[in-house]
Amino acid sequence: MSLPLLPGYSFNKNLGKEKFHKSQHWGFCNHVGMLVNEDKPGIGGEPLFGRYLKPKYSVFPRGLGSDAPSWVAFDKQVLSFDAYFEDEVPEKNQELYRIRHCKIYFYLEDDTIQVVEPQLKNSGMPQGTFIRRHRIPLPPPNEDQFYTIHDFNINIDIVLYSRVFKIYNCDQFTKNFLRKMGVVVNPPGCCPADPYMKERKKTLDRMNPFRPYERFDTLRQFLEHDGHVLRFYCLWDDSESMFGDPRELVLHYFLSDDTIEVKEVIPANSGRDAIPLFLNRRKLPKFAPTGIYHPGQITDRTILNVFGELVGNRGRCLLDNCKIGALKQEFYKAEDLKIGTIINIWGRKVLLCDCDEFTKQYYKTKYGVVDFTPIPYKNPPPPKVEKTFPPYHGYGSEEDSLCSCLGLMPKPPQKDFKKFMEKDSFGLVSHVLRFLAKLDTEDCVDKDRRFIISYYLSDDTLSVYEPRMRNSGVLGGKFLERGRIKKPGQLLFKSEPSEFYKAQDLFVGAHVCFNGHVFILLNGDEYAFTYMEQHADEFPMSNIEIILKKLKAIGSPSAREIKLVFASTDPKHTKVLDYETFRDVMMNITNGKLTEHEIMTIGRYYSVREDSDADLTFLLALAQEQLKKYTFEVFDKMIAMCIYKDQAKIGLLPSSAVRTLCKSFRMPVSDDLLRALLSKFGDSQEQIDYRKFFCAVNWRVNQVPPFQALTCPNNEDVWNYVAPPLPVKCVRYLPLLADLFGLEDQS
Repeated sequence: MSLPLLPGYSFNKNLGKEKFHKSQHWGFCNHVGMLVNEDKPGIGGEPLFGRYLKPKYSVFPRGLGSDAPSWVAFDKQVLSFDAYFEDEVPEKNQELYRIRHCKIYFYLEDDTIQVVEPQLKNSGMPQGTFIRRHRIPLPPPNEDQFYTIHDFNINIDIVLYSRVFKIYNCDQFTKNFLRKMGVVVNPPGCCPADPYMKERKKTLDRMNPFRPYERFDTLRQFLEHDGHVLRFYCLWDDSESMFGDPRELVLHYFLSDDTIEVKEVIPANSGRDAIPLFLNRRKLPKFAPTGIYHPGQITDRTILNVFGELVGNRGRCLLDNCKIGALKQEFYKAEDLKIGTIINIWGRKVLLCDCDEFTKQYYKTKYGVVDFTPIPYKNPPPPKVEKTFPPYHGYGSEEDSLCSCLGLMPKPPQKDFKKFMEKDSFGLVSHVLRFLAKLDTEDCVDKDRRFIISYYLSDDTLSVYEPRMRNSGVLGGKFLERGRIKKPGQLLFKSEPSEFYKAQDLFVGAHVCFNGHVFILLNGDEYAFTYMEQHADEFPMSNIEIILKKLKAIGSPSAREIKLVFASTDPKHTKVLDYETFRDVMMNITNGKLTEHEIMTIGRYYSVREDSDADLTFLLALAQEQLKKYTFEVFDKMIAMCIYKDQAKIGLLPSSAVRTLCKSFRMPVSDDLLRALLSKFGDSQEQIDYRKFFCAVNWRVNQVPPFQALTCPNNEDVWNYVAPPLPVKCVRYLPLLADLFGLEDQS
C-alpha cells in the first residue's frame, strides 16, 4: 500500500544532493552555434527519466576487421533487398489496394538507404526513385537513431517514414554479407500478386490491336552486326558496249540491315567523272530490273477488307497472315556472295574476284568456307615512262631550274631543314670542319701561300680564307665566297644533277679542285679530327676499324719484318715513338697505300697524350700576345662575374661556363686556343679554378716570355706534311702490333 501524496508522507529524493545544474548541450564551433554533445546527462549530472544513452563502444571486439575507414573498406559495396508495400486505393471500387514492388539499397560505406520502384508501362504513377539516398531515422520513439545493417533481414517489416515495407528476398551477396556479420538470415518469402494487374493482364490478352499490326524485329540484327561490313573486289566487263572497258568496283555488304553499296575505283587520268557511289546503299534484288510496279503493290503487309462497303462507309480490315497475293522479291543475302559468283546489279553482270581479311574470317566462321582463291582481275600496269629533264640552261641554280620542270606552278627548291637544325652552330658546337691547305703549283709565289678551308655541315657549303703573311706580296683575306662547289670534270649543260663536294671528300692529304684551283689539304684543327672520329661511320678515313683491317691486309705477309722495323727504330725499348718517326715507319711499310689522314688517325688512337709545362707556357704565350695586342685588361671584372655565378663558393666552375663568360666579354682569343687553354686548367670532372686561370692569362700581372717563332725551311718536301696538334706527341706502337698481329714476339 503506497502512501498518499501529501506533504510529510513522501520522501525527498534531493536530500544530500548538492548539484542541481542543467547540462549544457549547445555550444559554438567555428563561431557557429550548434548542438555540440547530446550524450550529456540531465539535471545534476543524472539522466532524465526515460532517457536512453547510446552505447559508446562497438559490439565487435577490437582487432577484428580492417583498420581502413568505412568509406574505403566498403567502397562500391551495396546490399540489395527485394521488398513491396501495399498502397491503399480508397477512391476506386475495382481495387482496394495495390502491391507495389521496389528495391531497397543499403550502402555500406555511409549507412545510407535508397528505395527505387521499377517503372511499369502505362502505370499512371510517377515511378523510379521512391526515396532518395540518405540516412533514414528509425520510427518513434527512436527517431534520434538511424537504420544500420543490423536492422535488415529477410521476411521482416521495416518502417520508412511511416510506410511499411515487407522484405521478402535479397541477392546472394547480401546473404553472404549478413551471415558474416553474424545475422541469422531468414528463409526467403514470396511476393503476392497485384489483383489489379491480374485483371488488367486478362483484359490486354483479350484485346486485338486497333489496326493490323505485324512486328518486324530488326533491332537484334542491328545491335549484333552494327559496323560489320563485308568487302568484295569486283569487275564489271563493259567491253561489249561502245567505248566500254573493264571497270573495277568495290562492293560493301552491311550485315546490320542486309543492304549493299557499290563504289567504283576510278584510275588516274581515265577521263571519267569522280562520282561518289556507283550504287547507293539499299537492298539489291536478284532479278532486276523487272518492270514498274503500281504504288502500294510492293508492301511489307497484306490487308484484307472483310466486309467491303456493306457496313456504311467503313470497312473491316484484317491482317493477312498468309500473305495471299503478296508480291515477293528476292534480295541478295550474305550467303549468296562468294568469290567467283556473278551477281546482277540492275542488269550489269559483276564478277566477285576477291575480298578482305574480315570477310574471309566471317565466311570461315559462319559458313565454313576455306577456299578464298582470288581471281586476277587487274590489268598489268603500263610500263613506267622514265621522266627526262631538259639540260641545265645556266641561269640560276640547278635545283631552281629543275623545279620549273616538275610542275606547272614552279616552286622554290626545298632545303633540308632538319639537317640545318641538327648541324647548325649552337652553344659551344660550331659544326664547321677546318683544314689547312696549300696550292698544288710550281709557281714560286703561290707555293708558299697557305689557306684555311672551312666546310659547313649545316648546308654542305665551303669557304676558303687566306691568312695574311708579311712581305709575301699577297693581300690575303677571303679567297672564295661561301657556297657549294662542284667537282671537276662535269659538263655544265646536262640533264643530270651535278656532284658537289661533301664532307667525306675532305681529309688530310686529299687533292681538291675549287674553280680551277687545286688545293692539297695539309692538316686539320682539333674539332675536325674529333668530329670525324666520333662519326666514323660517315668518314672512313677516321674509322680506326677500317684502317686496321686495311693495314692488316697490307702487312700480314711480312708481319715479322714489320715488328723488326719497329724494334730497330726503338733501340732503348721505350715502347713509344715520336710521331715523326712513327709516320716515316708507316709510310715505308705501306709504300704510300695509307693517306696522311689515316696515319694521323692511327697516331691519335695509340698516342700518349701528355700535358707538359712547355705546352702550357707555349699556349699562354700565344694567348697573352693576342690579349696584349688588343689591350684586354678586364680580368678583375671576369673574376667577379665568376664569383657571382659560383653559387657553391668553391672556386670552381664548369669549363663550358668559363668559355661562355670569355665569349660574353669578347676576349680576343681564338676559339681553338681558348679550348686548349681550358683543357690544360681543367680537372677530371671538367671543373676549372677560375682564379688560377684568369691570373695565368693576365699579361699585366703574370707575363710569360714571348715564344720564338718556328723557322721552317722553304722546301716543297717539308710542306707536304704538317705536324698534328700538340696533344699528340708520342705513339705507343706495341698495342698497334698487338691489334694487328697478336701478342707474340713483339719485343
